[in-house]
Amino acid sequence: MPEPSLPSKRTRRGRVLRWSAGLVVLSAVAGYVVVQYDTGGTRGPGCKVVSGTDDGATYEFTPEQAVNAATITAVGTARNLPERAVTIALATALQESALRNIDYGDRDSLGLFQQRPSQGWGTPQEIMDPSYSADKFYEHLEEVPGYTRLPLTVAAQRVQRSGFPQAYAKHEPDAALLAAALTGRSAATLTCEGRPSANRTSGADGVRAALARDFGRDVLEPAGAEVEGSATSSPSADASGSGDSGGPDDSGGRTVTLPVTGDAGAGAGRSAGARGWQLAHWAVANASELRIKRVSYAGWEWVAGTTDGRWRQDDGKGSAADGGGGAGPVRITTVQ
Repeated sequence: MPEPSLPSKRTRRGRVLRWSAGLVVLSAVAGYVVVQYDTGGTRGPGCKVVSGTDDGATYEFTPEQAVNAATITAVGTARNLPERAVTIALATALQESALRNIDYGDRDSLGLFQQRPSQGWGTPQEIMDPSYSADKFYEHLEEVPGYTRLPLTVAAQRVQRSGFPQAYAKHEPDAALLAAALTGRSAATLTCEGRPSANRTSGADGVRAALARDFGRDVLEPAGAEVEGSATSSPSADASGSGDSGGPDDSGGRTVTLPVTGDAGAGAGRSAGARGWQLAHWAVANASELRIKRVSYAGWEWVAGTTDGRWRQDDGKGSAADGGGGAGPVRITTVQ
């Protein structure tokens, strides 16, 4: 009876390769599952902006992108720049990083705008601060003569010096929708589901700190947003509105009240009503990050966790249109 033959080297090598390939596939599947869990999987982008002109245009995006878009816009309006500047900045960030604050890129490129420390944009730590990187982008954009009249690709390229300058163009429609909502020109057009993130930053103090980070403390204090004090302090708003209500909400949270009167902080010729909607949309964009559960302004209200996350009229009061100085304060209620 002949002895069984041993597998050849080629056969053994083939088995090893098949086992290795199988392990790679399993690892890829496991990695996919982990990523899907971390990012919400098939639960959808979570945020949406619609056109204020009833032309049917929409753009869906994630809470992470919403936070960064709101920061970029706030920094631009804090510099008293026009909406066109914000649109250019948002389109640039959409192309460079998909509005994600990434810590990698071509060579030493970093952050929302893929700015390079070696090219004088700042230290890696500075560039990874969205407020700083947005401010540096606007600083360079303002040095471009007539940038508001230039095609978006040309204006962006004068700042970025990209190897693919035409790539910015495809993001202009989405950037324009975001800019209209986040500058407050287009009212009640930005919504998010408001699913709480794993970030521990929450409460009235977290909202105050984020407002100061994005808009600047000097800009907000005259409008009534104190950034000092704890969320457990008693209401301290004075007759002029300088102070934060910080009071308890009837559902267990705390409400930060931002008076919107006159032209305070409007910037770039914008009305107080537009300023109010900017703050309201900013709060919705930051809802997951800061655990905000309710935002109200001008007789309209957004509540986290609702089926569609849309703005709804509060007892039929007010209008989503620019309310001028009589639209009342923006109220931001947190989970705790």
